[in-house]
Amino acid sequence: MKFCPKCKRLMRPDRTGGVWRCGACGATVPLGEGTTVVHAAARPRDVAVVESKTATLPKTEEVCPKCGNGEAYWVLRQTRGADEPETRIFECTKCGHKWREYQ
Repeated sequence: MKFCPKCKRLMRPDRTGGVWRCGACGATVPLGEGTTVVHAAARPRDVAVVESKTATLPKTEEVCPKCGNGEAYWVLRQTRGADEPETRIFECTKCGHKWREYQ
């Protein structure tokens, strides 16, 4: 790590040669003896696509107030202060209606 002698900002190794280059003012400083710079190649990132909630969310027996279905997905969220209980959020497995239960 090297700081620019002119503007005191962080300098980065220049890709073209053996110098540190300031991105703000353009000042350069020699890298120095025994300094090795390794540039990591950009790698494509894998992205997971979840198409359904069936494999990821837990189910429970809860009656949907909209369609009367007896099964729903559920999650717990802290919607209020940390010293108060969490909120249980349901989603009907049949019609997708969402509702809350405050504990």
